[in-house]
Amino acid sequence: MERIPILAILLITLLHLAWMPANLSAQTNLERISLVERSDGNGFVMRFHLTEAADSFKVSQPEAGLIQMMIYSPTLKADNFLEPERFANIRNVEYHKNLFGFGIDIFLEESAYLKANAYPDANRRHLLLNLEWSNSAEISRVAASHDFIYWHNYLDDLTVIDYEFFDGSSDELVRLRNGYEFNVIVIDAGHGGHDPGAINRSLGLRESDIALAVALKVGSYIEQYMPDVEVIYTRTDDTFVPLDERGLIATRAKGDLFVSIHANSAANPQAHGTEIFFLGMARSQSALEVMKRENSVVDLENGGGPIELSDQELLIYEMANAGNIAISERIASMIDDQFRTRAQRRSRGVKQAGLMALWHASTPGVLIELGFLSNPTEARYMASEYGQTILASAIFRAIRDFKDEYDRSIRRENRASNE
Repeated sequence: MERIPILAILLITLLHLAWMPANLSAQTNLERISLVERSDGNGFVMRFHLTEAADSFKVSQPEAGLIQMMIYSPTLKADNFLEPERFANIRNVEYHKNLFGFGIDIFLEESAYLKANAYPDANRRHLLLNLEWSNSAEISRVAASHDFIYWHNYLDDLTVIDYEFFDGSSDELVRLRNGYEFNVIVIDAGHGGHDPGAINRSLGLRESDIALAVALKVGSYIEQYMPDVEVIYTRTDDTFVPLDERGLIATRAKGDLFVSIHANSAANPQAHGTEIFFLGMARSQSALEVMKRENSVVDLENGGGPIELSDQELLIYEMANAGNIAISERIASMIDDQFRTRAQRRSRGVKQAGLMALWHASTPGVLIELGFLSNPTEARYMASEYGQTILASAIFRAIRDFKDEYDRSIRRENRASNE
């Protein structure tokens, strides 16, 4: 048998390696995102500088002011990429690293009608997002056929987060409520009617409108996906409901949870992020400021004169309602986690404050500040269909997860009592 020369074997091996796919297991890095004006002046081109070609990509334009792009590449690393310079017609850009690759939201200025499409560059590695000038009618037609990309759908739904409270056992919460079930949820859209709440005059946005839109979405999700839970609203339209009546609605309904939804405001237009409150003594200056602003609605009811809960009243409440406070804090923490991990919003934390809206409800309760209307970027986000869907979904998921946890504890308690 004739021997094959070693040189020939080496040659065959080298040729085989040369023909193997270059990106078989290569790490894909996003090094930079650049944005330049098109050479014909008819728009812009955003370039994603990738070290390896992405598996695939998707572009969606679900409304006139938002362009979304998802780059599918599970190995993609996007930790330290260089961001593009901003152009006058692009208001804000948000990035979403996720399990399946990398996403981007491009928020356009009002009347910046840009139509988007994407394609690989000639080198087959970089991706180009073409943003071409169009008109209102054309963009409306495009938006009607596109769906939002909900980034929380690209996160790991199997992740289990351990929420610790007291001894870390949810069974303790069941005992604090004497084994009562968790089947009635009261959703309160803050303000309304002659009380618009916080206002962004330059954008024509009112807290009462945003709170109502998100509240109705939360209720709709609960009704659809938790059919054994009864949902009660304090208002379903632009109606003024006094603070004490909101709490009494929850009490009369024998509610298991009272969720009051609001939007924040601050003198600093850069302030942003979510906050979740449960009833108790304010332990920070920011909590005190929110308490004073939200309680000031009482002025509208009484013809002036602020009403505040004293530290003594709040201390007595804390001592007499340990169970409600424990559940309120637990749910507030779970909502905060959903805002941070799924909605990818900046968290300003879970806090206590003497809020009149929660004082009058003899149930566990939380007051949610979705973001700051005084911040133009955050205000537009909260006013958009996309932003409202993301925020409402985060609140719903936290409520659903708490009920699942609570119901499991009830079943364990029942089994233990029958043994």
